[in-house]
Amino acid sequence: MTLTRQKEIILAILAYSFCSGTLVLLNKLTLHFLPFPSLVVSFQLFACIVIIYSMQAFGYVDVDSIQWSNVKPYMLYIFFFATGVYCNMRSLSTSNVETVIVFRALSPSIVAFLDALCLGREWPSQRSWLGLLTLVMGAYGYASFDEKFQTQGMSAYFWPVCYTVVIALEMAYGKQIVKSVPLKTKSGPVIYTNLLGIIPMLLLANVGNEYSKFWDFYWSGSTNARLPPMSIFLLIIGSLVGTGIGYSSWWCREMVSATSFTLIGVINKCLTILLNLLIWDQHAKPGGIFCLFVCIAGGMIYQQAPMRSDRKVIETGITADDEEFESEIHPNVHSKDDEEMQDLLSDKNARKRG
Repeated sequence: MTLTRQKEIILAILAYSFCSGTLVLLNKLTLHFLPFPSLVVSFQLFACIVIIYSMQAFGYVDVDSIQWSNVKPYMLYIFFFATGVYCNMRSLSTSNVETVIVFRALSPSIVAFLDALCLGREWPSQRSWLGLLTLVMGAYGYASFDEKFQTQGMSAYFWPVCYTVVIALEMAYGKQIVKSVPLKTKSGPVIYTNLLGIIPMLLLANVGNEYSKFWDFYWSGSTNARLPPMSIFLLIIGSLVGTGIGYSSWWCREMVSATSFTLIGVINKCLTILLNLLIWDQHAKPGGIFCLFVCIAGGMIYQQAPMRSDRKVIETGITADDEEFESEIHPNVHSKDDEEMQDLLSDKNARKRG
């Protein structure tokens, strides 16, 4: 069944949103049993590679071969990815989750500038700027209901600012990769990002001293079950969903603009927070829940800016190239060049008769 462009975009957004929200909840449960975030992510990246190449061996998917010309642009993307993870960890260590959420909500506005300056998009419309502003106001409103957010000093905002800037660069550059790197399969971007992402995640695990902590954790368990059975189950399910988010995220990134993709990620996080507040007994203030709905409303107001080339075609209508093409397929339709040539021939014949 062939999907229309609009239906494919909707399906890509839904798939990415489902995998993103599900993986956040699964990782939250996994870290409850295994408090080693970098090692958990490293395991999921490695498992994703194994799953993809296993599917290739059985003929279910095609996978691009690894080429150095494609590795180089993905290395810069992985640098932004790893730096963003590190800045996020430092942000959470110096400030609270609410502060990170507010600054994360600023990233779509930054990406909107990068979209227009570097990726060939039109500037957002007034309605779109209103949607982005509504998103920021909703995130700020949600955070303001937390007392810790109000009592933090300026030093708590350095790493969140770095995190926001790096995330914006990652989102914009990720869209540039989709447009410029000639990969033939859907598995290609997933393989490149997972292969190149394992090394920096293992380095981050070393920075967080997770190896020694895991060693002590492993040997502190009983002889029969050094790892909780539930943690193994969650790792497996998380790896499957992680593979799904690998495919759906690059698919969604291909379908929409960098700003829209960033905005979808922020809205997903707001929905996840809202779901957490409903599932877990956290007793969120009504004002905070209302502000989350304001964030979602901001995302619904936003409209994706068109490409400049699309706007130019709409404004100019039929061009000289269109006339030449039309004169080729319809002999009775003449272009401006044909008319000028006919006038010249008529003048020349008139002079001969004279």
